[in-house]
Amino acid sequence: SKCIIGGTKNIDIYKIRTLKPSLIIANKEENVKEQVEELAADYPVFVTDVNNFEEALRMIEQVGVLTGKNVQAAELKAAVIKRFAAFSSGRPTGLKACYLIWKDPYMTAGGDTFISDMLSMAGFQNIFQQQRRYPQVNLSEIENSGAEIILLSSEPYPFKEKHKKEIQQLLPGKKVLFADGEMFSWYGSRMLLAPEYFAKLHQQINLL
Repeated sequence: SKCIIGGTKNIDIYKIRTLKPSLIIANKEENVKEQVEELAADYPVFVTDVNNFEEALRMIEQVGVLTGKNVQAAELKAAVIKRFAAFSSGRPTGLKACYLIWKDPYMTAGGDTFISDMLSMAGFQNIFQQQRRYPQVNLSEIENSGAEIILLSSEPYPFKEKHKKEIQQLLPGKKVLFADGEMFSWYGSRMLLAPEYFAKLHQQINLL
């Protein structure tokens, strides 16, 4: 059964201890280092650090080993590879895109992130791929970047219709769309759904 133990930045250490976990899986980017280290003093902790598609596949294998689910992990990995291969055989490539994850200030994803690699897998060229991690950008930089598409992620910032209209008015030459952040930034079993979503996203772009 599942139990809520707080958010990524404020996990409830007392509640975790009452569960007496046999394994804790944390994320280097999302979880607070000090909290993870405190738990690691008493429990086995596996810290994931996934920055591209290949590392995501490797993480699936590693979790399979740690949880005694090697066969299931291998099946999941094979299914992910198969679905992406089927999608990539006919996907468009090279559409220049800017993927926004935050507002006030605007922030995007640099080339060393899982999001950027998923953009590439989805058939886009990350216009800010020369940047690192999650740099701040302004609308003038986006306008001059050569981006054809602006994707507004559903997380961590909850972009709404009013934000889309605002950006579209200020950057009339760009195609502005909402993007499901889970499909671009969640690794693991969610990757099974990503190729079909990417195909639908391209259909939306073609209709604009």
